[in-house]
Amino acid sequence: MTTLSINLPDSLHKKAEELASNGQMSINQLITAALAEKIAALTTSSYIEDRAKRGDRKKFLNALSKVKDIPPEKHYEL
Repeated sequence: MTTLSINLPDSLHKKAEELASNGQMSINQLITAALAEKIAALTTSSYIEDRAKRGDRKKFLNALSKVKDIPPEKHYEL
């Protein structure tokens, strides 16, 4: 484990204390979870962008043309 010292605005620290207390966890656990979520979101976004660059519209349309053109089942309708 690594120890990290950060400077937080008082308002952010107070809100973190409240949320951690309500969630029955430590501020450290709250901040660790929040950072993990942010890293996952940024990593996912980069992955999707990279994957989109490798996409091939012709192959996509070819695959899509193989899907039957039928209405959705009743429980899937909006």
